[in-house]
Amino acid sequence: MNVLPVQQPAQNWFFRYKLYHLPFWFFYHYLWWVVTLGNPVKVLQSLAVLPYALKYSFYVIFQAMAVYFNLYFLIPKYLEKSRYALYLSYLLLTVLCATLCIVGGYYFSAFASGQTIYDLFGQSACFNTFFSNALPSTVASTTLAMSIKLTRNWIQTRQRQQLLEKEKLETELKFLKNQFNPHFLFNTINSIFFLIHKNPDMASNSLAKFSDLLRYQLYECNDPQIRLSREISYLENFIELEQLRQNSNVTVTADIELGYANHLGIAPFIVMTFIENAFKHVSKDGDKLNWIRIKLSLEGQQLKLVVANSTTAGQTQEAVHYGGIGLKNVQRRLDLLYPGQHSLTIQQDSRSFNVTLWLNLTEMAQVDRLQVA
Repeated sequence: MNVLPVQQPAQNWFFRYKLYHLPFWFFYHYLWWVVTLGNPVKVLQSLAVLPYALKYSFYVIFQAMAVYFNLYFLIPKYLEKSRYALYLSYLLLTVLCATLCIVGGYYFSAFASGQTIYDLFGQSACFNTFFSNALPSTVASTTLAMSIKLTRNWIQTRQRQQLLEKEKLETELKFLKNQFNPHFLFNTINSIFFLIHKNPDMASNSLAKFSDLLRYQLYECNDPQIRLSREISYLENFIELEQLRQNSNVTVTADIELGYANHLGIAPFIVMTFIENAFKHVSKDGDKLNWIRIKLSLEGQQLKLVVANSTTAGQTQEAVHYGGIGLKNVQRRLDLLYPGQHSLTIQQDSRSFNVTLWLNLTEMAQVDRLQVA
């Protein structure tokens, strides 16, 4: 089967060869001569006369050549590679060559019109006059184009850096979350294992709750923000499941007073980590009462969590250094997701481990709009 070559649309050629730059160059030099002569009408009239139009074309052509040579050859080859001495030398040589070519346009215009230099440009016309006119214009056009190019490159580099930082942040958050999930699943399965040996009659209820927890974790918490009410339901199921496997000498007090919380969003597993850590590291003393106290309240859009558990000196250090995987990750997630919008205090002594978290939440409607955008 023969394949016919596809012709490029005229518009692609127009942009490929920078033809849209031509109006810019003509307009730029027109403004330059307006500033020089001070009369826009006189400039237009002079451009309509062949000798002056020819001189004008020398400005346009050779300054454009100098600019593009600088932008697409000198800057990438020397300036961007920090070869400043060579770049400056070649740039000055380029400007000088373009200026001399433009000066030649004065003489060529006189030759083409069959007039002398003095008849065409006045009695003061000479090489120095032409050079003093062409040099500032060439330097100005080169500087303007280089400024635009460097500014554009800086903006593109800045945008690329911001995109890379965003991707890095998202990757880091996903890594932290994925690192946390297996840790939590291991603890939950371990809880059910102890429950089965302790009271087989409660195994069915425990597995049903674990199924709800797993469904939530796998399917319902993949968004950066979820509704606070859903997170609290998950939290209550977890606490009830943990209470089933605890010994009789462990007292769990959970005070959750949030009222209507369906309009607020929260990052998944932020609150859960501290409660899981309390159950994992609660003291196991047989001769005295072991306890866990959980208080969760909402004031406006500010969530307050207080979690405390009894412990021993050795268990306290274990909770800090090993409890580790969960606590370190959640502190990092708080720093990334709620910069300047949270306060976390962790206190420990030989008898207790205490966590206090203040968190400013966002309305779920705003979160939905951000996700759609």
